Amino acid sequence: VQLQASGGGLVQPGGSLRLSCAASGTFFSINRMGWYRQAPGKQRELVAAISNGGSTNYADSVKGRFTISRDNAKTTVYLQMNSLEPEDTAVYYCNALAVGAAGIELSYRGQGTLVTVSS
Repeated sequence: VQLQASGGGLVQPGGSLRLSCAASGTFFSINRMGWYRQAPGKQRELVAAISNGGSTNYADSVKGRFTISRDNAKTTVYLQMNSLEPEDTAVYYCNALAVGAAGIELSYRGQGTLVTVSS
């Protein structure tokens, strides 16, 4: 399973960005998908996740500002980020729990995309 993330960039405080992550490759199902982030000098943290059934959970720091969603095929996950703050600056990573060709559920991570919030 390969995950291709896109949509990062430089934005001013209060601005918005939309991240996308598309899954490709051989798999039977993609279950939970989510976004993690890692800021310089900090541990990686879960930002948001969404299950196959559409249940979502968010880090307290982004509740009300970020929205995670998936496409109908459930192979692409999006993260709409509004009211961005400098503290949101980090490398954002897409993650997926997928059942691959071996029939085992594994965790996959895509390459990161940098989000910089600065004036």
